[in-house]
Amino acid sequence: MKLKNQTFIITGASRGIGEALALELARAGANVVIGARNQKALEFVRDEVRNLGVRCESVAGSAADSAVAEALVAQALQIGHFIGFIHNAGILNAGPLAYELIESQYDEIMDSNVKGGYQLARFAYPHLIRQPGSVAVFLGSGVAEHNISGMGIYAIAKAAEEHLARQLAIEAPEVTCFTYRPGIVETDMQKQLREAQGGGSETLRPLFKGYKAQGRVLTPEQSAQGLVRILEGNPRKFHGKIATHNDA
Repeated sequence: MKLKNQTFIITGASRGIGEALALELARAGANVVIGARNQKALEFVRDEVRNLGVRCESVAGSAADSAVAEALVAQALQIGHFIGFIHNAGILNAGPLAYELIESQYDEIMDSNVKGGYQLARFAYPHLIRQPGSVAVFLGSGVAEHNISGMGIYAIAKAAEEHLARQLAIEAPEVTCFTYRPGIVETDMQKQLREAQGGGSETLRPLFKGYKAQGRVLTPEQSAQGLVRILEGNPRKFHGKIATHNDA
């Protein structure tokens, strides 16, 4: 897949994997439109990307907000050569058991992971289905297949997000759509899991401290490089499926 001079939208791009993805795509010559809730941090990443010689615009806010999702797509269309999006945004709220989680935390998890992906697809797909070689990538997680105390609602959200990717794949086969599971990555989410509070903390803390002690934790850059290699290769083979960092 040709990345140079193509334009991608990346959500959750103010830090972690999203920031790393924006920089890796820029190094490959792609233009990017980045979104996240933290405007100051987002503008810092925007300037980092621009320093690599490509175009970059930012839209602050949650992609679950229809106005934000629509603005992300409008910016990508304005730059031109809009080829796809990577829905990376997601909130975890680790620690509380499912019945301990307060409603606002539940809404944050579902909005960022699921509704944000739906809104982005809603505004992007009418354009992407007319663009040969277009792609839609959703950041998934292996936890979608497991029940782990203290991150149950996040797991439910990831299962729903991965299902959304499969649904889009069959409904609009013109767009290559797949889930990318980034691996165990050293982000704020990992720190949250290692320092979890609530009814699930006794499960989460030793589990995720163990991953770090065993050297199984990737850097955001390593995970992002894996997805970019998949995009540069033959992403179509993952259409309607799950790709992992190991597949790169």
